[in-house]
Amino acid sequence: MSTNVLSTSVATSFGGVVQEYLWNWENQQLRVVYETLGKGSPLLLLPSFSSVSTRLEVGELAKLLAPNFQVVAIDWPGFGESSRPSLDYRPEIYQHFLEDFVKAVFNTPITVVAAGHAASYVLQLAVKQAAFSRIVLLAPTWRGPLPTMGASQQIAGFVRGLVRSPILGQALYKLNTTQSFLSLMYRRHVFTDAAKVTPSFIENKWHTTQQPGARFASAAFVTGNLDAVHEQSDFLEFVQSLTVPLMVVIGESSPPKSREEMNALVALPGVKSVVIPGSLGLHEEYPAVVLEVVQDFLLSP
Repeated sequence: MSTNVLSTSVATSFGGVVQEYLWNWENQQLRVVYETLGKGSPLLLLPSFSSVSTRLEVGELAKLLAPNFQVVAIDWPGFGESSRPSLDYRPEIYQHFLEDFVKAVFNTPITVVAAGHAASYVLQLAVKQAAFSRIVLLAPTWRGPLPTMGASQQIAGFVRGLVRSPILGQALYKLNTTQSFLSLMYRRHVFTDAAKVTPSFIENKWHTTQQPGARFASAAFVTGNLDAVHEQSDFLEFVQSLTVPLMVVIGESSPPKSREEMNALVALPGVKSVVIPGSLGLHEEYPAVVLEVVQDFLLSP
């Protein structure tokens, strides 16, 4: 495993130093891209999992955090500029990746700010070892879109298999990543201000979905194959086992089922929480508000 500095364009960077982390999984080398900005104590910034997941979704938040922290933001394996091979994407990959990456890049327990589905992986690692000194979860989720809609594991597995297939899968994936469909999804449960869902914004998201191999990890997420837990009780048990401070930021317009899960999380003793404008994409839509509500928690001794 090694790290190298990369040259990159402004369009694929938020202004930091872009590097690659070469990571081996089952005798296959994956190139994982990450970006570092700022000086100070280290802070790991993890984007959510989604069909349009990239570190750029946390780029504005990274720039706001950079005056006080050395911020490291990643593209998860299978997403963004990282390698997108046709792996059987499943929780074990991301559990091992996060553990190895933190061990390779940092030499002390760090602050971590994680969005969406990254929450389970952060909590699992925090319970397993002293990797983090404090944790902020932004609109945390643990269940993928199809299971949230009530699809059984059998149906979800069937859909995942279809999307992974060579010809039909490519066609289905393209139908579900058209610019009009992405715009609909953003307006429905990712952003709350429709004026921010501009044609250029959606076009950038669409380009992310059209990279070679993009459908494999995306299909795994959508069908619940990246769900690190399958029961609310297991997710809450991670939180109850924590020995480090935890803060949760909730979007007031979060989808009802997701909001129920977040409410159950923040009802646990010792969990600091705040509700702000936004939905599942609050970290991208309202980065300045996120900074305002988490800054004291992050900077406290």
